[in-house]
Amino acid sequence: MAIAITLKDYLENSGIEYELIEHDYTVTSMRSADKAHVSGEDTAKAVLLHDGVNYMVAVLPATHRVQLGKLHKQFDRYIALASEAELQELFEDCSVGAVPPIGNAYGVNVIIDNHLDNCDDVYFEAGDHTDLVHVSGLDFRYLMEDAYHCAISKHI
Repeated sequence: MAIAITLKDYLENSGIEYELIEHDYTVTSMRSADKAHVSGEDTAKAVLLHDGVNYMVAVLPATHRVQLGKLHKQFDRYIALASEAELQELFEDCSVGAVPPIGNAYGVNVIIDNHLDNCDDVYFEAGDHTDLVHVSGLDFRYLMEDAYHCAISKHI
């Protein structure tokens, strides 16, 4: 698949330069980072959440786990993981487990963990299980400028 069409169009329309890094098939962002020989701390993974009304994408380093309790407190409402069926409905051109963190491309709000705020380079799933997108940290911050920034994860 290489890169999801929705993501590709969004990056190009936003004027973002990117590089695709091919790697062996993996099922987690951490394994993707490992296979692509890049840092898991600089690899942004997406976790689809919902609050019963709206969907949102939590973006955090591949080396971290989202802490739903922090999100409950931060937003003063119940937030849960979305199902695979919901994920496929929103990100229809992506494989389950390989959703890119650029929620805006799919009309989904983004909450980004503070750990990704100062990365020089950022890598993320391209929509399949065999490619990562590489962008500069500056471009990633531009893509995340409308996101809500807070501490939402813990290192695993």
